[in-house]
Amino acid sequence: MQRKLYRWSRNDPQRVFSDLFNLVCDRRNLLLAWQQLSRNQGSRTPGIDGLSRRKIEERPGGVLQFLEEIRQALREQTYQPRPVRQRLIPKPGKPGKFRPLGIPTLSDRLVQMALKNVLEPIFEADFYPTSYGFRRGRSTLDALSMIQKHLDPNKAGPSKVRYIIEGDIQGCFDNIDHHLLMQRVRARVGDRKVLRLILAFLQAGILAEGNVRHPVAGTPQGGIISPLLANIHLSALEERYGRWIPGPRERSAVAQRRRQCDWQNGRPSFFLIRYADDFVILVAGSQAEAEKEKLALAQFLRQQLHLELSAEKTLVTGAEEGFDFLGYRVVKAAARQSGRLVGKLRIPKGKLQLLRHRIKRMTDRSTTGQSLEALLGTLNPLIVGWRNYYRYATGAWKDFMRLDRWLWQRLRLWLKKKCRGTSDWDIRLRFARRESATRWTWGENRTVLRRFGHGGTARYRCRGTQISNGWNDELDGVRFYPEVTRPISGYTWTGELLR
Repeated sequence: MQRKLYRWSRNDPQRVFSDLFNLVCDRRNLLLAWQQLSRNQGSRTPGIDGLSRRKIEERPGGVLQFLEEIRQALREQTYQPRPVRQRLIPKPGKPGKFRPLGIPTLSDRLVQMALKNVLEPIFEADFYPTSYGFRRGRSTLDALSMIQKHLDPNKAGPSKVRYIIEGDIQGCFDNIDHHLLMQRVRARVGDRKVLRLILAFLQAGILAEGNVRHPVAGTPQGGIISPLLANIHLSALEERYGRWIPGPRERSAVAQRRRQCDWQNGRPSFFLIRYADDFVILVAGSQAEAEKEKLALAQFLRQQLHLELSAEKTLVTGAEEGFDFLGYRVVKAAARQSGRLVGKLRIPKGKLQLLRHRIKRMTDRSTTGQSLEALLGTLNPLIVGWRNYYRYATGAWKDFMRLDRWLWQRLRLWLKKKCRGTSDWDIRLRFARRESATRWTWGENRTVLRRFGHGGTARYRCRGTQISNGWNDELDGVRFYPEVTRPISGYTWTGELLR
């Protein structure tokens, strides 16, 4: 059904879907939504009603009765979203600053997931290919590789990108105008029951410090449908720069010819790459033209979307000076062999310092009461996740080697504090493990310390503008996204109840 919705939406950009509520209430959709929630660790976190996945599974009737109750409430139009429980999450690297996170009830998360399963294929056909945030099959590395591609030289010569506008929308998720957002949703969805349900989630209260407040703007961060609604609202940014970026149903070569036409006639071009509310604009023009576009963009956001650009964080930066985006440092620098200016991804020094500080807290004197095996159980996921994300940075192997040497000494000192009075030789004899003929690591029992340098480094391959989302593989001839059609197994249904 999702493939059909995507194909219908893509083939007819003006089509308004008017019969979607039955798909939202479909038992198979609700069951699929529950399986998607169950794979997420957030299902263990209860909302204001105190219900978690385990409590629902232990109730009389279990999950199947829970799904049937929600289905009946939806069909009888008696379902009402509950207020979300707000928690303040510290921002990494910014002490004293917090990000508000809303935790809906499990039933609200289930309905939002079922709603998202129906709406996402429809709007996915309208999203521009230069938008990467919270979209199936796309990642931060796809956005970074596209930036790198436009900074690299091509057959026509060196890259014409000289300046970058670093965009930052002030409190984007908290200030999205409900009226403007619903206008964009109504352009594609004509089912009044679905529209009423979306608006009910937008207007659900927020429980903070014992008081419930009802917002007049914004989508709560933490809601399953919030990223999709934010992408629908912010797609107006891509529409503004539609002359220079490929459209949803357009080949990238067509937009390339339009940019070349502007370059030949002495006009600047602006290439937008967005990940949720973070975006950069690659400017092929002068600094004065970039500054002028920055002011015009701020006015556009204020008048058309009722949003504000952050004056402190929205900067115009030279491509050779570099800028931070999605955890990487992007810079236009000379290639090691050819000497030509190319786009490079580097690990920011601030990220290295934050990692060292985090490992120091995990290996300070207060943690010596646990076993080495338990410590490695918390360190290894951090090492593997950090390594897998930054292995595509230029010169990452140097930083990885330094981190491995530093971490070896850090754990050696931690073991000396743990095993007081034990010689270095005895500590090595007990905890050192041989990895190869010349390399050693720390370990206990069957758990050994993972290394940052294990697996090497690579360059992330730019996949272009046609990326599989699980529904467009037949239309575009792209590789199928394997996580989309996981079969529903273990459940069948007879009569009114799922069995």
